[in-house]
This record gives sequence, C-alpha cells and structure tokens, in this order.
Amino acid sequence: MTEEELRFPDQRRSELESTIGELVDRAHRVLKAQGRLRSLLRASQMVVEDLELGQVLRHIADAALELVNAEFGALGVIDRAGGLEQFIHVGMPDEVAARIGHLPEGHGILGAVIESEHPIRLDDLGADPRSAGFPEHHPAMRTFLGVPIRVRGEIFGNLYLTNRAGGAFTAEDEELVLALATTAGIAIDNARRYEESRRLQRLSRALAEISAALLAPDAGDVFGVVAEKVASVIDADLVMIAAPAHGGGPYRVQTARGVGAERIEGTDIPDGDSLIAQATKGASVVSHAEPTQAPSFVGHVSGGSTIAVPLVVAGTPAGVLCVVRHAADPRFSPEDLSVLSEFAAQAGIAVALAQARADRQRLDLVEDRARIARDLHDNVIQRLFGTGLALQVLAAAVPAHAETISAHVGEIDAAISDFRTAIFALQTGDPESVRHRLLDVVTEFTPSLAQAPRLSFSGPVDLLVTRALGEDVVAVVRESLSNIARHAHATTAEVDVSVTDSHVTVIVDDDGVGMPPAPARLSGTANIATRARARSGTSSISVRDEGGTRVHWCVPLETETAVSP
Repeated sequence: MTEEELRFPDQRRSELESTIGELVDRAHRVLKAQGRLRSLLRASQMVVEDLELGQVLRHIADAALELVNAEFGALGVIDRAGGLEQFIHVGMPDEVAARIGHLPEGHGILGAVIESEHPIRLDDLGADPRSAGFPEHHPAMRTFLGVPIRVRGEIFGNLYLTNRAGGAFTAEDEELVLALATTAGIAIDNARRYEESRRLQRLSRALAEISAALLAPDAGDVFGVVAEKVASVIDADLVMIAAPAHGGGPYRVQTARGVGAERIEGTDIPDGDSLIAQATKGASVVSHAEPTQAPSFVGHVSGGSTIAVPLVVAGTPAGVLCVVRHAADPRFSPEDLSVLSEFAAQAGIAVALAQARADRQRLDLVEDRARIARDLHDNVIQRLFGTGLALQVLAAAVPAHAETISAHVGEIDAAISDFRTAIFALQTGDPESVRHRLLDVVTEFTPSLAQAPRLSFSGPVDLLVTRALGEDVVAVVRESLSNIARHAHATTAEVDVSVTDSHVTVIVDDDGVGMPPAPARLSGTANIATRARARSGTSSISVRDEGGTRVHWCVPLETETAVSP
C-alpha cells in the first residue's frame, strides 16, 4: 500500500485527532479521579484505624490536609454553647502556634461555619466581610474550605483547610472533604462509644476497689480512699472533698489529692462560694475558668475548669466532691460531669455501708466492754474487797504482823482503784470527757516510761471539770508526765485527780531522781504555775520524803460549775 492511500481528508483527520484528545483527557480525568478516590480511601482508613478519641480527631485533620493538598488544617470541636471547645491544628509548627498565643474561639469565618452548618468555600479569606482578621505572628492564609462534621445528626465540629496548593479549592475538593467528614462522623461516634465503655469499666473497677478498701478491717480515712480513686475515673489535676467541720460550722477541705493539695487541705470555704453552695443543695455543677464562675479555693491552686457534685451518704449530704483541671487543660465536658455524678452517688453508698459496718463493730465493742466491766465489778472487785476485809481482821488478831498486813491491804485498795478506772474506761462512750482525755494522755506517755502510770479519780470529775477547766487539768497532767519522761528516770508514776464540792486537785508523783537544783528549762513548770494563778489556785513542785517529785495543783471550781454547799 502506498503512502498516498493512507492519507485522510483534512476534516476527518481533525475530527479523529479531536476525539483522541478527548479520550486522552477523559482518561487523565479518570486516572485523576481514581487517584483522588484512592486518596479518599487512604484518608478514611487513617481516620478509622484508631479508637482513642484524641487520636481520631488528629487523624481526621491530617487526612483532610493530605486529601486536598492544603498547607494548613484544623479541626474545631463545638461545645454545647456553640463555641469552640477544642481546636486541633495541623501544618503549623508548634513554635508558631506558641507565638500566636491563645487558640481561636470561634469568631469570624470560623464562627460563620459554625452558624451556617454548611460548607463554606472562599478564594480569598481576608476579603470576606465576615473575616475577623489574623492575630500577630499568624501565617498568611488565602484560600479557605470549611466543612461541618456531623455525628448522629448533630454538628460535632468543623474541618478548616487553607492555602490549597495549585489555587482555590474546587467543588470536587468540597465533595471529597464532605465524604471524609461523613466517615469522620462514624469514627468519632465509635470512639465516643469506646471511651464510654472504658469509662464505665473504670467506674466499676474504682467502685469495687472503694468498697473493698472501706470494708477492710483496717480501713482508715474514708474520704481519702474516695479521693484517691477519683483519679482512675476522670482526668483531673486536683481532687478534694469538702465537708462541714467537726461540730458544724463552715465547709472545710477535709481531704485533697493532687497538685496543690498540701496548700488547700484543712482550709475553710467561705459561705458565699456559689459552686460549693449549689453542690450542698444537691446540684451537680461545672464551672470554667471565667472569674465570675471561679470557686473560692482557686486562690490556693492554679485551677481552671471545676466540677462539684454532692456526696450523699445514707440520704444525707455528707460533703462535696470537687475535681479541678489546670487552666491550660481542656475544660470538663458534660460527659465528665455525668461520670463524676454517678461515681459520687455509688461512692456514697459504699461509704454508707462502711459506716454501718463501723457502727456495728462499735456496738459489738461497747457490748463486750460492758460485759467485761460487769464481770470486773461483780466478781473481781468484790473478791478483792472481801480479801481486804479478811486481812484487816487478821491484822487485828495478829498485832505482830499488823503493819505488814496493812501494807498489803493498801495495795489491794490501790488495785481496786485501778479496776474502777478501767471499768469507767470500758463503760463510758464520750471520748471528749476529761477522764477519757486523761486516759489518752497516760497511754501516750506509757512508751516513754518504765511502766504505765497509775491513774485514779475521786469525785464527780466529768460532771464538774468541763470546758476550759478540763483543758487546764489535761495540760497539767501532760506537762507533768512529760517532765517525768524527760528528766526523772522514774520507775513508777501516779496521777490522782480528785474533785470536791469546791476544788479540783491534781497530784502527780514519781520515784525518780527529783528536780535538779537549777533546771535548764522552766517553761513547762512555769505554765503549770500560770494556770493555777489564773484560776486563783496554787501549785507546787516538791521533793517527796520517800524520793522522787510531787506536783501538787489545786484550783477552785469554776463559778458556773461549782456545787452549792
């Protein structure tokens, strides 16, 4: 075939070339579309490959940036009030973000995307009248694409993309990002469900640990156990429990754990603290870092978002459970408030069970002590008393041994006095009584002495020695035993507290080395004398004839408690 036979007419040749060009263009478009679809599939795979919500949000922003070849991207999470609760940026170096300062709050174009709930695509971001401008140090941004992310029909947040390589964002870019946003909504919903299941697991585990700890035989600080377990349920920098002070009065921080706990534990909370006041009335409240919402105790800690929920025990408000986050950390969400409220409700049940168990144990102990006291009184003391009477009869019948027998009778009388003191300690239920407090002082100093001091009472001590007078009596005994423990090198010590219708007398004897001729420390003995003079009484420290030292302190009864003759 010759070359001439292969020639086509010019018109047909032009049509053929045009058709081939269109086919090539279509092929390029198909390849490009296939490439972008593959990019969308890769982006979707990146979005759904993690279940941690924070990582999912970061993956979404990264995937959207790569999908449309943009320079900068961000994902803004919308709070219940319609503002930006969280803002995750990609493409911008951390040092640049640090120079800019605070993250966007949802104004300008970002706010327009939030309000419209529809995609917004701009060729020039700065030229739009809705733009609020850029803060200092902010990089230049021109083209813009904002797309909402919906989770179960509600707007969860928005994707923001700027500075597309190659020009303005196209309708195809918008469609691809919308498709990615749909996948992102599913991934976010799955991550939320996963996080909720983990929260429920942590809550169940923490409540089980609280119940086990509070019901243990050696359970200590109940509020402390609850506060320590809160950290396993909710992420917080500080956990505190405020409750009324002993005997009523303002709320006080009874327990604190975390950052700044040592500065706030034991401090009183003003009555005007609205956050605590609302929680004491049964409301679960969450405040943010605004000064008008800040609780009173943030002056002691660097606090931001705060949750306060009531801690109800056996149907009665027993305190307020508060958790605090640093101002730079994300604010507490409604889900956090719900979880902490549920935790407090279940923890209150565990505390009630622990208190009921402790009450039952105390009741059993009281009944056991009452039985022992009855046995001591009805059997031991009566037998000792009968033995003493028999010895006195024997002393009269055998005058040659009367002195020795009388000494043994004295020892029996002292033993009877000790038994009566023990019976009182077993029977009384008031830990604030003077007798109980003196028994505690004796117990406190027993390890420092050769043997436990003997403590005896006579007269209506608890009836007449009350309030400030009781404080003085306890202080005199404490200072006297302290001096014996430090200086006396004594084998025995005896404390006698007696009350008549007009005076209170405290006598503390020891068989030690006696007072030094020039004691180096006079503040303790001077305090004893000062307390006596303040009550128009007398005090003395003297050497006993049989060796050792005697402290004698005697004051008249207070006018309001004295017994009329």
